[in-house]
Amino acid sequence: MHEYPAGCPAVGATRGASTVQHFDHLHRCRSQRRVGRVEIEAQGGRQLASRYLDVPNMPWETTEFPGIKIKVLYSDDSGITTALFKLDPGAVVPLHEHTALEQTYVIEGTLEDHEGVCGPGQFVWRPAGNQHEAVAPNGAVILGFFLKPNRFAYGEKFFTEEGAR
Repeated sequence: MHEYPAGCPAVGATRGASTVQHFDHLHRCRSQRRVGRVEIEAQGGRQLASRYLDVPNMPWETTEFPGIKIKVLYSDDSGITTALFKLDPGAVVPLHEHTALEQTYVIEGTLEDHEGVCGPGQFVWRPAGNQHEAVAPNGAVILGFFLKPNRFAYGEKFFTEEGAR
């Protein structure tokens, strides 16, 4: 539940406004807004409840690739995975093929391949069938979103725990 201070009407008040006007309104009001805590019990129990992760305090797990660590934030049986990767300077992600859409957001450092360089605050996505080898010359921390696991040329896997994706 959001409470908007006087002079800052609720979002519905911008109905009919242009998208730019709507987002400008939200930006002006956001710093003034107080968020009230409302307790909501998910219908259907735990299955529909939000999951909060204390990511800074999660341990980095080693992978089979030298200099690359991972924090799996989400993974399911279909192969959908969201993970943080920490690459040491010079770390290489060996030749692999994306079996479905992959999306990568670079938090720090750079990730480079034969198609380009992605730096802090930048985003790259790759379609299914894309093949590449990536390197982090000065190290990197990246957030990756995968619809299915990659197929590595030499059969390696990022996830080293048995049964993990």
